[in-house]
Amino acid sequence: MNLTADQKYKLLLEIAQKTRDTLDLDEIMNHILDTIHPVVNYDAAGVFVLNENFSPDTHLTSQDVIAGVCWRGYHPMPDKGKDAMLTHGKGISGHVIFTGASLIIPDVHKDDRYIEGRKETLSEIAVPILRDGQPIGALNLESDRWRAFDKSHLEALQFFADAAAIALDKAILHRQLMEKELLDRQIQMARDVQLNLLPKEDPKIPGCDIASICIPAESIGGDYYDYLVLPDELLGIAVADVSGHGIASALAMTGFRGLLRTHTRGKVDPARTARSINRLLPHFTGENHFITMVYAALDPKTCQVTVTSCGHPPAWLVHSDGRAEPFKQNGPGMGVFSRADYVNENKSLSTGDILLMNTDGVLEMENPHKEAFGADRLIEVIRKNRKRTAKELVLSVILTAQAFTGQQTYDDDFTVVVVKKG
Repeated sequence: MNLTADQKYKLLLEIAQKTRDTLDLDEIMNHILDTIHPVVNYDAAGVFVLNENFSPDTHLTSQDVIAGVCWRGYHPMPDKGKDAMLTHGKGISGHVIFTGASLIIPDVHKDDRYIEGRKETLSEIAVPILRDGQPIGALNLESDRWRAFDKSHLEALQFFADAAAIALDKAILHRQLMEKELLDRQIQMARDVQLNLLPKEDPKIPGCDIASICIPAESIGGDYYDYLVLPDELLGIAVADVSGHGIASALAMTGFRGLLRTHTRGKVDPARTARSINRLLPHFTGENHFITMVYAALDPKTCQVTVTSCGHPPAWLVHSDGRAEPFKQNGPGMGVFSRADYVNENKSLSTGDILLMNTDGVLEMENPHKEAFGADRLIEVIRKNRKRTAKELVLSVILTAQAFTGQQTYDDDFTVVVVKKG
């Protein structure tokens, strides 16, 4: 059965007419199988579209190999979550996709590559669907007769595959754009939620000038800071950083925020709060995330500040005369060990003194020579500008860091909190 030029033209026209008004991948695959059946008879058939992100060198999880599939003649339909073809690219169709070579199988029971999809199948034929010479999927037909397919069927089926490639390519691109649009909307929603978790404004406390900034490196980040109302008119100040970036890290930070706010109610002791959160954190964020934090309890009346640090860059106290001293006590990041001993460290703020808290995104910014901005440069910025307001100090840090790197973008989330004693 060899297709004439006239037959090929009519089939091309039919495929074009059926697929021109849709970009739905499933609909296009169904149209292809409808058009094939009068030309190459089959008892069961499938169109398989390869996941665009698949690489033979990668190890993928269930349903990652095949992104789209259309079945005919299978009763019941194969379980997509358990089918070896869909999950691992096994079987005749998988072989065709990965090799780009067509196959005619006169007797499926004599071919080691065959994986049974239906008991009645005796012979099979499969051809790759190519785009720019690279397989993007496969067409597969099965018959309940021995030796049902020959080279003429192979030629016809390859013609259908070639004709379908353009329509499938457009549908795949459309699906990717739709998925990206959906992901972008979800990311924007997550970003809006995350921004709403940060303080709307810096607290106004007599005798203290407070300013802050949190700039995510991506649409949604892993940095977090917060102000907390503590007993006896004390102010809690937390600066934290969750491992990683993106939606998963943002969700982990959301769970952490709930724990922090719950465990600071009616409590002043930062170290005790950190121990409680560390114990519970894995239940809220899973075992794939850990969180570093520096947490301070500030008493504006006595000018005392109590700080605990959990695997985080240390807080600094820059005195009015320019001397700078770090808070030296530091425990492990939270969520790393089930039991961790965090301790408090106390210092007094005098008029003009500055409490500085930041995340590692500030310190690890690099210039074109791969030199890190580092703590020394950060402290020098504060020291040189120590006569300025808290907001001016934060702005000075941002502008100096940008000048150092030569760019206005960030490789990591950038968070700074400044408290200046008036």
